[in-house]
Amino acid sequence: MRGGATARLRRCERGQASVELVATVPAMVLGAMVALQLALTGYTLHLADGAAEAGALAAAAGTDPEAAAVAALPGWASDRVDVRVEAGRVEVAVRPPAPHPELSSALEVSAAAWARSADDG
Repeated sequence: MRGGATARLRRCERGQASVELVATVPAMVLGAMVALQLALTGYTLHLADGAAEAGALAAAAGTDPEAAAVAALPGWASDRVDVRVEAGRVEVAVRPPAPHPELSSALEVSAAAWARSADDG
């Protein structure tokens, strides 16, 4: 009797691993997508910081800070950037790559840098 119960239990568990795999794969894919989006956003912040510094250095040298900030970014970011310049302060806002434009706008990162020009003494 005991052998029959074990055999029935094994038959009931047949395919259990497949069901668990099918249930967890979407969660794992979603987790990987979130991690990738966070990494892209962090990388975009790093790029914005470098672009703001390049713009501030250009402003200190007396050249166009907006053009310098845009030139410091890779090609994919050139249409996703906003540069504001006020009295030596350069603020660069960049929208990271994302699957939806709304998400990209919501995750926009910005960095600012300031430099005194040689004329300021």
